[in-house]
Amino acid sequence: MGCINGKSLLREEDLNYIARNTAMDKDAVEKQYQNFLQKHPDGQISRKSFHSMMKECYPGTDTEKLERHIFRMYDTNKDGHIDFREFMIVLYVMSNGSPEENLKQIFRVFDINNDGSISLKELQRIVKDLFHLINEQNADEASQEVLAQSAFNEMDENHDGQVSEEEFIEACMTQKKFSTMLTLKIIDVFVSE
Repeated sequence: MGCINGKSLLREEDLNYIARNTAMDKDAVEKQYQNFLQKHPDGQISRKSFHSMMKECYPGTDTEKLERHIFRMYDTNKDGHIDFREFMIVLYVMSNGSPEENLKQIFRVFDINNDGSISLKELQRIVKDLFHLINEQNADEASQEVLAQSAFNEMDENHDGQVSEEEFIEACMTQKKFSTMLTLKIIDVFVSE
């Protein structure tokens, strides 16, 4: 996505990619891009803008911790910004994707260090930050630890101390209790009013 005269331009390649990976035609993508540019004139969402968006979605709530995890899900090229292509693909998948496609995106939230697997430590951090966001009064540290450990045990099918994307999806698709509970809490972040 280049710039001409200070105006960000959607490259034909990006336009085609978004149209191919969503159910939108090129005209609809172009229209969405113009809306995106009105809110983000430089053609990308900065961490600061993303923080403001999260604050609007969750007024009066401390979103900062979970916000970093969700930002990482969108920022697929890890450049510290969310461009239109990244934004549209995640938005489309989360609203229209198959359960497996949604779970692949959610896996990225849990995989804090982007190494392709989830460690128990990463899962513990997500549980802690998630409970912080939803302001769960009766969730003490012990119950958070039990939830993280239980979900991790369900997911780590081969007991190698890491949860692969496949193990994560399998645990959620077969509706294992703790894995599903955690994943639904992440999904709530996307569908809350």
